[in-house]
Amino acid sequence: MTDRKKPYKLGVALIPVFFLIIALSTTIIVFKQDPHIPLILAAAVAAIVAALHNHSWKDIQDGMVHGISLAMGAVLILMIVGTMIGTWISGGIVPSMIYYGLKILSPGIFLLATLIICSIVSLGTGSSWSTAGTVGVALIGVGQGLGIPAPMVAGAIVSGAYFGDKMSPLSDTTNLAPAVAGTDVFTHIRHMVYTTAPGYLISLLIYGLLGTRFASGTMEVEKIGLFLDTLKAQFTINPLLLLPPALVIVMVIKKIPPLPALLGGTFLGGFFGIVFQGRTLAEIVGAAKAGFVSATGVPMVDELLTRGGLDNMMDTVALILCALCFGGIMEKTGMLKVL
Repeated sequence: MTDRKKPYKLGVALIPVFFLIIALSTTIIVFKQDPHIPLILAAAVAAIVAALHNHSWKDIQDGMVHGISLAMGAVLILMIVGTMIGTWISGGIVPSMIYYGLKILSPGIFLLATLIICSIVSLGTGSSWSTAGTVGVALIGVGQGLGIPAPMVAGAIVSGAYFGDKMSPLSDTTNLAPAVAGTDVFTHIRHMVYTTAPGYLISLLIYGLLGTRFASGTMEVEKIGLFLDTLKAQFTINPLLLLPPALVIVMVIKKIPPLPALLGGTFLGGFFGIVFQGRTLAEIVGAAKAGFVSATGVPMVDELLTRGGLDNMMDTVALILCALCFGGIMEKTGMLKVL
């Protein structure tokens, strides 16, 4: 029969993979561009190879649809996460987390507090780079004023920022990993605790002990004072604003499915924005859709708080869809079995 599917040789099955490696390397390293287009082109190459081995377009399309369907739960979560970040910042929840985190600073526990603050900020924003590049920069300056070696402070900043990013349900990579693995984000986070918590506890102990060497230092509040004053001027800071993240944590512990848990956090963030910050419903909807735009005039604060929104998650969603189209074709047409 002419439509009988031809078996793949190993070298032929590797063609889409090698093409993907070369295309990704060239695009990311040489062109400094995003990986979306190489993934689409690699999917096209995989489709051509499959077609040459008598696979119908329906086989190829079914593979793409199947691949995408595996990640639909994670895609929905990413979209909700984007809206939640927007409402949490607009509602003053993330600013309150940052504010109270910075307030716990004192010379004797500076390194320990730096680790905890960066963890809190990164958990609240889902971004290690933004945390290190904003709050982290300010803390480096404070540490220098206290006479604490910059490498020690940098180590505490990076440790906290990456811990928060890794464990935050707001992080795109934390959502991307379970999407590819076929599980949900809260299950993923719970399992990461077993490997992450011991290292974090050891870091807390080490930085706590190291910090006692600098207990006699004098705190220079100028570096963080601007942060605190700006946050307090722009937002109403209130301990009650810590309830939404606490609610999400409780729902994680209770093993409530992630989508309703995050939706609950999103709606609560919007409600608190109206009650505490005096936002209009239109402003809350705008922050959920396009993200919150901070215009305090303080660059570090604006960079940290200008984020979130459904629109800002679309790039990550598109990346997931492109990657799973490629993977779906490889699996459905049998090339993955050969590999």
